[in-house]
Amino acid sequence: METFDHRKRCCPYLTYYAHGDTRKRGIALLRLKQTYARAGWRLSDDELPDHLAVVLEFAGAEPIAGYRLLNEHRAGLELLRLSLHDGNSPWAHVLGSVSATLPALAGDDREAVARLAAQGPPEEQVGLDPYTPPQYMPAPPAGGPR
Repeated sequence: METFDHRKRCCPYLTYYAHGDTRKRGIALLRLKQTYARAGWRLSDDELPDHLAVVLEFAGAEPIAGYRLLNEHRAGLELLRLSLHDGNSPWAHVLGSVSATLPALAGDDREAVARLAAQGPPEEQVGLDPYTPPQYMPAPPAGGPR
């Protein structure tokens, strides 16, 4: 089994934890690219700006902006750290070191990690019901609405 993948708990793409594979993730990726561009960074077309290695490289070169980005993705980083630790991955120590540079989790951050662990990242919430032909819609529950 691969260590990093697109499972709910072990994905190296940080915006995935906050936005899943939704349109909001696209906006978050664009914001990251804009942050990098303001610092004079240009990524190649084959790199996603939210990959942990890219964010860490940026943080090494631009500590203030990098710290802010890492802190914005604190819940996802913590879930990744816990998942790697649970899987006895040698990468757990790297995430432990990154987490040690960030503020301790408290309140909303702790709740976000617990929610991510239980539910996973968000899913697209675009309603398509009005456009679905009736033959593809589920039958209403017996006895009508409650």
